[in-house]
Amino acid sequence: MHTLDGKVALVTGGAAGFGEGIVRAYVAAGARVLIADLAAERGTALAAELGEAAAFARGDVSQRADVDALVAACVERFGVPDIVVNNAGTTHDNQPMLQVDEAGFDRVFAVNVKSIFHMAHAVVPLMRERRRGVILNVGSTAGIRPRPGLTWYNASKGAVNLLSKSMAVELGPDNIRVNAICPVMGETGLLEKFMGVPDTPQNRARFLATIPLGRLSRASDVAAAALFLASDAAEFISGVEFPVDGARTV
Repeated sequence: MHTLDGKVALVTGGAAGFGEGIVRAYVAAGARVLIADLAAERGTALAAELGEAAAFARGDVSQRADVDALVAACVERFGVPDIVVNNAGTTHDNQPMLQVDEAGFDRVFAVNVKSIFHMAHAVVPLMRERRRGVILNVGSTAGIRPRPGLTWYNASKGAVNLLSKSMAVELGPDNIRVNAICPVMGETGLLEKFMGVPDTPQNRARFLATIPLGRLSRASDVAAAALFLASDAAEFISGVEFPVDGARTV
């Protein structure tokens, strides 16, 4: 069953990790997807693999001009996006809070939070004109139940989680739904930075012990949540923090 037939989606950070999983799930569900990322080689290869239903555009989500250009590229290639997934994110290394320098702090907030400010300015007017739209922000369990060593990252994801709820309330009258997907630590390229130690079985076991279902999140887990929340099956779900966490935050 193709649950996103006829829909157009824009996925930031779509060339790898959770974003790649979401892109693949959306194309399989019948959507046409603009993959936005800084990693041009990976993004171009993914779009080529997925065929005519996918296209790649390079952009830095922390820069307003780049975000405007990404939305314009989506409109030109496929049309106004019905679904926007603000997935691009970064972190500082797991370390004591005072060891993170100002540049590291600024980068985390620019990529994780300010990017959503830029994207809202770019797409909300288009969605308002059509009186429909879905915005999914990839927050984190870090913004619900923070781990030590990631204080500034945790703060950025707390902002994402809360602003998603506030956007949902404000944009509801425009028939625009907004939700936050909150994964637990995942099997992505950022894993060692989150852990703050090498990814060995022994070190991983310490983190797995805090997740009742006993494993890290996977791109397929996040993609399944993103597929449901973007679909018409979730037409009355807005303003939720949707944990994909194996009961970590309970």
